[in-house]
Amino acid sequence: MERLTILGLMLLVLFHVSGEFISNTDAQLMDCLESDRGALLDFKTGLEDPESWLSSWKGSNCCQWWGISCDKAGAVTTVDLHNLSGEIRPSLTKLRSLKHLDLSSNTFKVIPFPKFLGSLENLQYLDISYAGFSGLVPSNLGNLSGLQYLDVSSFGLYVDDLEWVRGLLSLKNLVMDDLSGNSFDSEILDWLVNISSLVTVDLSSSGLHGRIPLGFGELRNLQFLSLRWNSNLTASCPQLFSGRWEKINVLDLASNNLHGKLPSSIGNMTSLTYLDLSDNNVEGGIPSSIGKLCDLKFLCISGTNLTGALPDFLEGTQSCHSRSLLPSLQYLDLSNNQLVGKLPEWLGQVKSLLELDLKFNSLYGPIPASFGSLQNLTGLALGDNKLNGTLPYSLGQLSELSYFDVSFNQLTGVVNETHFLKQHKLRYLILFLNSLMLNFSSNWVPPFQAWTITMGSWSLGPSFPTWLRTQKEISLLDFSNASISDFVPYWFWDEISSNLSYLNVSFNQLKGHLPSPLNISPSADVDLSFNLFEGPIPLPIVGAAGGGVLDLSNNKLSGPIPQNISSSLPNLRFLSLSKNQIRGEIRASFGNMEFLEVIDLSINKLSGNIPASIGNCSLLEVLDLSNNNLSGNIPAYLGKLRFLQTLHLGGNKLSGRIPSSLKNLSSLETLDLGNNRLIGRLPQWIGKGLENLRILSLRSNSFSGELPSTLSNLSSLQVLDLAENLFNGCIPASFGDFKAMTQGKRINRYLFYGNYWGKYYEEKLLVNMKGQILTYTKTLSLVTSLDLSGNNLNGDIPEEITNLLGLVVLNLSQNHFSGHIPISISNMGQLLSLDLSSNSLRGPIPASLSSLSFLGYVDLSNNGFSGMIPYTGHMTTFDASSFAGNPGLCGAPLAVKCPGDDSNKGPVFNENHDDDNFIDKWFYLSVGLGFAAGLLVPYLVFAMRRPWRDSYFRFMDSFAKRISWFGTYRSRT
Repeated sequence: MERLTILGLMLLVLFHVSGEFISNTDAQLMDCLESDRGALLDFKTGLEDPESWLSSWKGSNCCQWWGISCDKAGAVTTVDLHNLSGEIRPSLTKLRSLKHLDLSSNTFKVIPFPKFLGSLENLQYLDISYAGFSGLVPSNLGNLSGLQYLDVSSFGLYVDDLEWVRGLLSLKNLVMDDLSGNSFDSEILDWLVNISSLVTVDLSSSGLHGRIPLGFGELRNLQFLSLRWNSNLTASCPQLFSGRWEKINVLDLASNNLHGKLPSSIGNMTSLTYLDLSDNNVEGGIPSSIGKLCDLKFLCISGTNLTGALPDFLEGTQSCHSRSLLPSLQYLDLSNNQLVGKLPEWLGQVKSLLELDLKFNSLYGPIPASFGSLQNLTGLALGDNKLNGTLPYSLGQLSELSYFDVSFNQLTGVVNETHFLKQHKLRYLILFLNSLMLNFSSNWVPPFQAWTITMGSWSLGPSFPTWLRTQKEISLLDFSNASISDFVPYWFWDEISSNLSYLNVSFNQLKGHLPSPLNISPSADVDLSFNLFEGPIPLPIVGAAGGGVLDLSNNKLSGPIPQNISSSLPNLRFLSLSKNQIRGEIRASFGNMEFLEVIDLSINKLSGNIPASIGNCSLLEVLDLSNNNLSGNIPAYLGKLRFLQTLHLGGNKLSGRIPSSLKNLSSLETLDLGNNRLIGRLPQWIGKGLENLRILSLRSNSFSGELPSTLSNLSSLQVLDLAENLFNGCIPASFGDFKAMTQGKRINRYLFYGNYWGKYYEEKLLVNMKGQILTYTKTLSLVTSLDLSGNNLNGDIPEEITNLLGLVVLNLSQNHFSGHIPISISNMGQLLSLDLSSNSLRGPIPASLSSLSFLGYVDLSNNGFSGMIPYTGHMTTFDASSFAGNPGLCGAPLAVKCPGDDSNKGPVFNENHDDDNFIDKWFYLSVGLGFAAGLLVPYLVFAMRRPWRDSYFRFMDSFAKRISWFGTYRSRT
């Protein structure tokens, strides 16, 4: 909702307080004093007047000049000048009767604060706010003992001491906003609380730190106090509000460091009309004593730590003049807190309420039907809670409602025409992510003309909503994931789309050809992804400014990329054409799109070379050209993309070597060049220049030579995939030093880039896990993998590898490794997939493997292992294929018995017992061994249930993907 009303209410009070100082501007009958006229003309010589405001400064009677007023004797008493520039001259000091000086909102050349103002001894009103002055506010202003109003607000000024304020014996109004150079302790404010005449104190955004003096609450004349946006200013709520605050009308302490619970004594501040405590550390609940604040118009306590439920009832109703609840309250904002419980019925009885904002809490239960009686309500924001039940029909009676948000709740049921019966003024309709179903008649004409409609995740289909045709003023439309399976009607493109600045109809089954050119607003952000659109790629009219987002991914579009894409969308930031059937070459004109942050052309049928001109896209964060038919070398010009974070060129036919210019990509986190035809040694600089690299995939190329030990310098590397190349030699012992792989616990961090209007590129990668290639997205940051399979590596497996305690996947298969499996492999407690197959490893299989409880896949086949398989504990979950091709192995699960094996004395497994019986045995064993009195049972159960174990990562990836997809809606409103 719009928050301009905050400023409006504050200004009304401020103007009321300062109104006594506005001088009479009626034309004076008597000529002004000659000395005053001369002083003004001299003052004018330093001014620059681009708007000709001073054109009236001629003739003998200066009392009739613009911005000048005089007393009955012709002496100048008021100088009120604005929209001027130039220099301010000290000739103003010659105006002996000057009482009112207002030079605010000018653009004087940046000069120090004019000290001569401190000699205007008769001055009662001084406002030089935002006049272009800079530096220290001089202490000689304390000489103005008759000053009643002082405003020195400005971004370029600062105060280092307020002791001089003691000299302002008559001061009623002190305004010092935006003194950006300030950094002083609030103890100097103690000088202020000794000035009993103060009516207004405004020190917003003035760099204060320390405590708020409790003496403010004892100033009997104080009506207006604003200390907002001083984040280091602290106070205890119970102490601060224990004062009398007898006449306080406006109290604005937003964005400070208030802490503690709101005391019930806040209900004693009965003159309050405006209270803002937002963005603090206020705790606890809302005291029921707020019901005593009969004159309160504005209450905002958003973005704090409020907990608990809203009070079931309010105190003091009988004391208000109309004997009604909060009879004056117009704006109530308790958003972004931790409130729980149901919405109390008394909210529907605050008849004067204009805006109610409770979004981003944990409120549950139904929306009270009594809300329909709030006939003055213009804004209702209940989004991002846990509200359930149906939408009450009574909401359709809110004839003044303009903003309506119940998004991201658990509402159910059918919504029909009755819910919007009298909502003629509705402009913002935000209803996405509920389980609601729209049931309008085919000829329904909404009573409103909305600007924003978001109904994502509703059941709107299967037909395209025909009532949308009536919305001629719509600018933001979101019908994503709305079960629409239909052609987009012609009238949408002819009558509606040209007005849109944002269009999202993704995750439906919309079909047919898109019009070309696309009749869309020049600045629109467009998301048509995950549909069934066919035909060529549509673009807006050539020469249009172009929006920030164009996502046509996951459709059936075909044909080439349009030649005029850069001229149609010169300001584009996000472009995704992924997963279509696009052919032809990548246009060199991409280099002309200087604002691009994301280019995703993956999974198409593009051919030809990668144009070097892409190196001109200086803001690019993501370049994904993977899984096409691109050929040629990797352009060296890509090394110019200093903001690039993810580079996917895998799954093409690229050849040659990795250009050394890529070492300049210091921001790079993902480098995927796998499944190409690249050759040469792995450059040493990869381990030196790419310090932020998290993912390095070079699999399925023709790289050769030894593995460089400098790779271990990549402290953030979590996935290293060098499989299916021609590398030889030993694994460097330094590979045990990969810092990110040694961490035993990881926190999931979604890897996405180019976030723009809630649209982002989601990082993805193919990982060889459990003998199959799996795609990871949302849980990718949880995967740590080292895959060196399919090379010509030899020697022993270095014991240092077992230092990688956080490793999830280890694949060293299809090499020429010899020696033994390190005994310390049992240290790798996070290991989920282990593949050492097709090598020349020998000796016994370490019994310690059975302690790796998360291990869901083991392949030790086709080696030279010998002896009895340690078929105990966790190892009993693997079948014979995991150990095949080792002639020296014996024992279960192989059919080969070990010498001296007596099957009658071996373990007996009853085929009639199910898996749960087997797990029960291990339960009692864990208790017997003293493993935390059975606390490890769920852990062991999970480890031994192979179906659960094998699907864990896949399930988590899918679940996280749905949650993240829902989360993208938050940033759109």
